[in-house]
Amino acid sequence: MAADTLFGETILWSGRPRVHRVPNVYRAVTLVSVVVAVVSLAFAIVARLALGSAVGGMVALSAWSAILAVGSWRLPLVWWSEVEYLVTERHVIWRRGRLRRIIDRDAISYARVRWSPKLDGVGDLVLVRAVPTGALRRTLSLTLADVEAPDRLWATVRGTPSSRPFLGRRLPLAQRLDDDERVVWTAVPRASRWTTRRTGNALLAVALAACAVRSIVKVVPGLLKLSRIHLLSPSLLALLAVACGLGTLLLLGVAVGVADRAWLRPLRMIKRTRYFITNKRVLIVRGDEELHLDRQRIAYVIPTTRASRRAGRAGNQRLLHDVFLVLDGPQARALAVMGAFGEGHDAHLLPIFSAIEDADVVHELLHPPAELPRAA
Repeated sequence: MAADTLFGETILWSGRPRVHRVPNVYRAVTLVSVVVAVVSLAFAIVARLALGSAVGGMVALSAWSAILAVGSWRLPLVWWSEVEYLVTERHVIWRRGRLRRIIDRDAISYARVRWSPKLDGVGDLVLVRAVPTGALRRTLSLTLADVEAPDRLWATVRGTPSSRPFLGRRLPLAQRLDDDERVVWTAVPRASRWTTRRTGNALLAVALAACAVRSIVKVVPGLLKLSRIHLLSPSLLALLAVACGLGTLLLLGVAVGVADRAWLRPLRMIKRTRYFITNKRVLIVRGDEELHLDRQRIAYVIPTTRASRRAGRAGNQRLLHDVFLVLDGPQARALAVMGAFGEGHDAHLLPIFSAIEDADVVHELLHPPAELPRAA
């Protein structure tokens, strides 16, 4: 086995991204930049030919947007083509040339697996280290993107490789456990939670939709008036209409995307979310994303009561609870609270059981011993 040149440790596993793809955020930037470039250039042509105005600013904006579109479309592929991942005896290393990002294997609090919806058996492995809460609250993470069998790689990082054949996502998570692992509790969320982020997205979607409607109301009569008085040639009028239409469609598209994230996506995710407690770990599945947390990392279990719901024809009310898992780790100066204040609750999958009924059972199962073996 080869040895790592930085630490001199034996390399247990090495690999590269299975595919080189452009992340969704960069694709969105590319699309928006292309639309802005086309709209700016179209307005510049109309203003120059019809009014004889100076259009240097609009042309510069169009050129800058075009460069941004090309960069966001191609540069991620160039970047990821030289990335390499290493797992040594004590560290996980992300390496590109002389640039390295390193995380201690013993310091990893939990891992998230994001499966690719298009490639079977390929996904991202996100290794998260929780660090002190309070004024220094932050989260350190290392992402191994587009690796093959990310759940098996996580087992290697944990030091518990499985002898079962790899079948990817064709098997449910409950059937991809360790050899000596069994499920002792499972549940599904009963409601979706309106966080500050989700409320803000909903308000933003309404504002964007209102702006798009106002734009349509103002632009359409103006274009019809221009066509009646023949102020512009047919080609310039068509170019102006295309520019206005693209701008309005972009605004509507952003409004629909934000509205989907605020209203529809949480409802879809509820149906695709399930919580598991095994004799060794806490597991959460939400759509294409999974969270894997060793029970020994849990320092405290904090159940909180939230809104009640009606169950049955008798009209009896049953309380729902959010259960926050407070994490601790080696060399930690304070307990790291992951989402205990509700921040980022709908952005990433966190060690939280949301809207469950039997919080007492969870508390009894996960209640830590009196002496914490890893507390500082």
